[in-house]
Order: sequence, then structure tokens, then C-alpha cells
Amino acid sequence: MIRLAASQPNWVVGHQDEVWFSRYATPHLHAWTEGKALPLQLKTVPKSKSASTALDCYGLLRGDTGEMMLRFVEERPLSGVTIQFLKWLSEVLAAQGKSVLLLFWDNASWHVSRQVTDWLKAHNRRVKAQGGCRLLVCRLPVKSPWLNPIEPKWVHGKKNTVEAKRVLSAEELKHRLCLY
Repeated sequence: MIRLAASQPNWVVGHQDEVWFSRYATPHLHAWTEGKALPLQLKTVPKSKSASTALDCYGLLRGDTGEMMLRFVEERPLSGVTIQFLKWLSEVLAAQGKSVLLLFWDNASWHVSRQVTDWLKAHNRRVKAQGGCRLLVCRLPVKSPWLNPIEPKWVHGKKNTVEAKRVLSAEELKHRLCLY
């Protein structure tokens, strides 16, 4: 499928996944330092928190450009949010003249839900009749994150957004991730 997609100029191969970026928990990172280890402080959630403690980031790693297409939500990944992300992807890619997104993703419950599979079928029927970008889904084997090239991007993204001394606001975290 990847070879077929690569031979078609209006197709895009994409690897999709979601990840949580906590604003309070220190990610599990390993790094070499000369001498003293880097000090990471324990951050506590204020009692009157008005902002979310974490951001969920939906991402697509494009095979044609190497670009990461990101969307942030302040809720956990659900079928409805996944559908919104897929709709956005298909609109952006259709505007770029792409007709097919060959989408590789895992078997998360919100990926295989009845709501998402029904939406995908209806979307592809609509695109066939009216034009746009079709979504061809290829599911990765269960428990095989090494097969998804987007996974290392999340690890590096977390390393590049760690703040040792203070809690980042949601906007600062989004900004740092987008810059990375």
C-alpha cells in the first residue's frame, strides 16, 4: 500500500496517534549529564485550578512532507473528537489537492469504535460522490508502537517541552510543541 501511495502524486501516507502532555507530571526521560543531574521539581496542582492539567494532542506525521499536523484538545480522546480530527485532516488535504490519505494508526478503542467506523464509511461514500480526500485506514498490529514512526516524535516533543522550574500554561505548552 505504501508503494502504491508513493507512486500517486495526489495520495498522502500518514501515521496518526494521540498523546497526553501533562502540565504537572514530569515525563519519564533519560538523559546523560556531566556531573550533577538536572533538577526537576515536583509540581502540584493548585486547588482552584481553572485550566486543564493536561492536553491531548492528535497528530499526523505526513510521509510526503515529513510535516506534523497537530490538533490540541483539553479532553481525553473520544470517538467524537477523533471524527473532528479526521474531518479536519480530510479538509486540509483536499484543499491541497490530495485525494487519498493512507492512514496508519493503532487499535485504540476510539479508532475502532462503531461511531468512527460508520463515519469513515459515510465520509468515503460522500467523497466518492462529491469529491474531496478519502481516508483509507490501515490498522497496526496490537501492541506494536515501534511500527508507528510518529511515536519517537512524541518522546522528543516531551523532552523539548519539559520545564524544570514552573508549570507551563496550556498556551505555552501548545506553542512549544508547535515550535518543536
